Amino acid sequence: MAAVNSVVFTVKAVDADGDMISYIIDPSSEDGSFFRIDLPNSGKVVLNKPLDYESRTHLQLVMWAQEQNTAEKFNTSTVLTVNIEDVDDQYPRFLPCTPVSPGVPVCINPTYTANITQKHQDTALEFSPGPIRAEDGDQGINSPLRFMILSGDDQGRFVINNRTGEIRLTRAVEDRQPAPNFTLKVMVCQVDDMLKYSVASVLIRVLSQNLFPPVFNTTTFKGFLIQSSSPASIISTYGNQVLQIQVSDRDFSDGVNPNIRYFLHPPSRLYQVTEGGVLIARTDQLHDFNRHILQVVAKDEESGEEVSASVDIEVLQQGQAVPRGVFREQQLFKDVDSRLTGGIIAMILLMLLSVFLFLMLRFIRNKQPQTVNEATDVTFGGQTKVNSRPPVLLEESASHGREGVYTRRQSLLPPSSSLSEDNRSRPPPSAGRCHFETDLFVVVEKPEGGTPT
Repeated sequence: MAAVNSVVFTVKAVDADGDMISYIIDPSSEDGSFFRIDLPNSGKVVLNKPLDYESRTHLQLVMWAQEQNTAEKFNTSTVLTVNIEDVDDQYPRFLPCTPVSPGVPVCINPTYTANITQKHQDTALEFSPGPIRAEDGDQGINSPLRFMILSGDDQGRFVINNRTGEIRLTRAVEDRQPAPNFTLKVMVCQVDDMLKYSVASVLIRVLSQNLFPPVFNTTTFKGFLIQSSSPASIISTYGNQVLQIQVSDRDFSDGVNPNIRYFLHPPSRLYQVTEGGVLIARTDQLHDFNRHILQVVAKDEESGEEVSASVDIEVLQQGQAVPRGVFREQQLFKDVDSRLTGGIIAMILLMLLSVFLFLMLRFIRNKQPQTVNEATDVTFGGQTKVNSRPPVLLEESASHGREGVYTRRQSLLPPSSSLSEDNRSRPPPSAGRCHFETDLFVVVEKPEGGTPT
């Protein structure tokens, strides 16, 4: 508690010759900066900056006494030890203590956090960081401390042990719909001096029961990236859509768990994943046709549950389009230019179209109605083809040639009973055998002035 700029002690050296003596503090002394001498001949040492028992309990410095008015400048030195006494000048502080800056005995009080469900009741709460505890800032004195809840106890739902700082839940929160989170203000003070106190925040979160783990909708995600000189790019998926890796949690009505954190395992220097599950790549460090398999882990920060999935990322060359569907994922021709692949696919489609048209024409031709009913026997290759359609008499059609008049007439099929026994006994043509269906042309010769034959 010594005041800065006050004289804290005086030194004196004796010279047998009675010479004038001046005093200096050795600048190489580790603790010399705490003191100074304003009047070199007086030996009075002045406090240069505040002392603090909690950081230093004693200081050491070397002092010199030197003849001032002689040519010899004889001198001598001594080591001074300054003991610092403790006084009750510090306030209580919650633990763990985080100093505001190195060497400054002032703490940033922590925020204590605990999780409960709607079913918890009459139980001691476990906090992180915990448990709730404090100490007197004057470590050499250690005055007794007292805890109390200043606000947020929800009409006695939470109570605190004044001596230990333990907080208990007295009744369940299922009567509160929707169940809120609770924020308490807790104070610790010295029993002998309540004006020396400190305050910390306590957050109590009400969680739903954890019945289901988080799950990915697939075990492997497919992503694409077009190589460029850009420092960063977002990974896309089929149809040039943003690839978003997310889990669903059935403990939440909308399936979205706000406590999920995504990260890569192991960490990658080329890829990063955001809190929303979007992958970002360092494009300028990737090359055409590179392929990377990453493992993305989703962790529930409240329950500690983890689930993972793989991400298959391909680096496409500039100008190459991102595939539009899963079919394109299986490359039919490896390392072939996309334009060549498109040409091959077009040729295949053209061939299929040609086959289709050929079959259609053949089907239409077979379905055309017959204008002439024919009945004839044709012998070919030892087999007889019998046309069994009923005979229909058509009008004659004649044409004139060099040899006479050619008349086309429907052949009249004799009744089936009149077929020769030999023809009826012949089996029908076998499948796959060749046979003829043909018209019968009758040549009518009519000599001049004669009778047609």
